[in-house]
This record gives sequence, C-alpha cells and structure tokens, in this order.
Amino acid sequence: MSQRHSLLLRIAVVIFRCLNAIGFNAIRCCVGIRGLPAFVRDAWGFGQQPSAPGFQFGWGIPAPCLADRYLAGGTASGAYFHQDLWAARHIYRAAPRRHIDVGSRVDGFVAHVATFRSIEILDIRPPSGFDPNISFRNIDVMSKLAPDDHGCCDSLSCLHALEHFGLGRYGDPVKADGFLDGWENLYNLLQPGGVLYFSVPIGPPRVEFNAHRVFSIEQINQLIRNKYSVIESAYVDDSGAIHPIQSWQAVDVSRNFDCDFGCALLALRKHDG
Repeated sequence: MSQRHSLLLRIAVVIFRCLNAIGFNAIRCCVGIRGLPAFVRDAWGFGQQPSAPGFQFGWGIPAPCLADRYLAGGTASGAYFHQDLWAARHIYRAAPRRHIDVGSRVDGFVAHVATFRSIEILDIRPPSGFDPNISFRNIDVMSKLAPDDHGCCDSLSCLHALEHFGLGRYGDPVKADGFLDGWENLYNLLQPGGVLYFSVPIGPPRVEFNAHRVFSIEQINQLIRNKYSVIESAYVDDSGAIHPIQSWQAVDVSRNFDCDFGCALLALRKHDG
C-alpha cells in the first residue's frame, strides 16, 4: 500500500470512529437499510392477519429492528466474552477470602462472579443498579491509596481496564503515564502471595486516543518483571478465539501472537516480600 493510500485509510478510519462516537454507525446504517423492505413487508402482512383468538392487542408505536435478522444469535467469542469467563472460573476454583475488581465490566465479569460470591469494585464512575453481592467504592486508582488499602486483598482483577488509565475517556485526569500509577496501585492493593487476574489489548504498541492503549508482549513483561510470577496465561486472537499458553516464559515477544488487536489474559502471583 502506498504512503498516500495508507494516509487516506487512516483518515477514513478516524472519520468512521468519530461518527460512531456521536451515535452514527455507518455499518449498522447500511445493514438497517437492507432490512427496511423486509420490515415493511412483514408489518403489512402482520396487519392483515386476524388477532389470536381471545387476545386483543392494539398497535403501539412501531419499533423497527432492521438489522437483527442478519446478526448471529448471540456471540460466544471475542476478548470480553472469553476473559470474563476465564477469570470468573479461576476465582470460583480459588475461593479467595476477599476479591476486589478494578474497572472491569459490571455487566460481564463482575456479574459472573456475583452469582457465587461477594465482590468489591473500585471505579472512577459509579455503576447504575444494585446487587447484594456487589459493593462499590468510588476511587481513581491512579491516585494515592489510603493506608488501609495496602495489602487489603488476596485476590484482585483488572480486565481490559488498565489501557484506559490517563486518557480522559472516563473522566479521569489526562496523564501519559497514568497506567503506571494504576499498575503500582494494583500491586499495592494485593497482599504478598495474592493473585491478580489481568488483561490488556496486545499488538504493535500504540495509543488510540482517547479510547485505549495497545501493549506489546515485551511491555507486559516490563510491567510484571520482579513483581509477579505467571501462573497461567492465554490470549484471544484478532478473530476472537481463545488460546491457552503452555509457557509464558517461552513466548516469542517479537510477534505478539501475530495479533493487531488481541488480548492477553494473565493470572499473576505477587512475589512474597
């Protein structure tokens, strides 16, 4: 691809992402237009049919669902699907004394864990809704921790969250090295010998402001070196499939599992002392 074509492609991607950010999804729009004739046909046909015996329904305001017929019946793939199940299964088997989560999906991973135990979540934004197994504290994990929070838990999770720290996306302060502050505080929250369940996007290292960072395997190794031992690992590739890793130490750090935007999943044990 020529330099000019590469630049045009990057501009097109930026425009698409900006439109998507303000609520206009060009792909969904095209799929929706494709479904419009079927909606009109089905609505007309439905209106010509007699009501079900013994049941009367008035016509409410139409709510066209134009793209659903072309979508899969649920998605059992992708980084979030696999990481949420992977980490929740680990916590179920480990049965830790106290588990804290930092910034992971409440309607995914946190909900999975809340089905079988209590879980505390720390986030810069409060969740909406309530569940008796979920407690919340409003904390910016880039900031200095309270003394009582040091070594306060034996199990900790931070799934697809650290890459956002310091980019302002969630109202956090813009800070180029904010992820390092957050990483240090994750270490401080966990007691020696405790386990951190951790995931971030992997591929050629870059910042896609203000959505996220993408980390290389070498950068992940920089983070965990001298702090943690890898006790289990896996990765999700660009197609959304999960792959167990037999030995993290034997990974070819130069290839990033051939991912452009994959996801590394790591269970890390904090070093004693």
